[in-house]
Amino acid sequence: MDDHPEPLTLRVFVALAPPDAAKDELAQVLRPAYARYPRLRWNRIEDWHITLAFLGELPSTTVPLLRSALAGRAASHPALQLGLRGGGHFDERLLWSGIDGDLEGLQLLAADVRELVRSCGIEFRDRALRPHLTLARSRRDDPTSVPQAAAELSGFAGRPWQAERLHLVGSNIGRGPGPIRYRDIEAWRFGDAIPAEGSSAPAEP
Repeated sequence: MDDHPEPLTLRVFVALAPPDAAKDELAQVLRPAYARYPRLRWNRIEDWHITLAFLGELPSTTVPLLRSALAGRAASHPALQLGLRGGGHFDERLLWSGIDGDLEGLQLLAADVRELVRSCGIEFRDRALRPHLTLARSRRDDPTSVPQAAAELSGFAGRPWQAERLHLVGSNIGRGPGPIRYRDIEAWRFGDAIPAEGSSAPAEP
């Protein structure tokens, strides 16, 4: 008997992920903020991602269809040269790091991914892309930590890196107590991506 049956629905999104070296570089810069703002709910470094299309809660039966479509689309897209730069916040509640580099290519990729998802018959809320890396969220009674931490990130400029893969990601949000956790459902290499030294294979579902 299967003690862990597959859920009937999954909350999923399509994303890019910075390589470990880029994440480590930003994490080092954030080290003083981790100590200075202990009440912030910091995202795990391994969960940092750049969302291209948030699809919400979907029937599990749609995942194979998405896998097939996204695999082909990733192979036809070039890798993107990106970087992490500065910091900011949304509504004084969500702290983020900005994205630098080939932003035009990033917008085109996101538009292509969203069109592909719609062509699969999947409806989702199509918000304008504001590329960012979510770092932390504040508590309702703490209106100052996020803006202060964002200001301290204003001068950060990370080294450029190549986005090698397109990721289909699932989360456990709304599935019990504890922090949000993410996992790769699958990831596909872009057509001309050059594997970075020491890069690892995408996580298995």
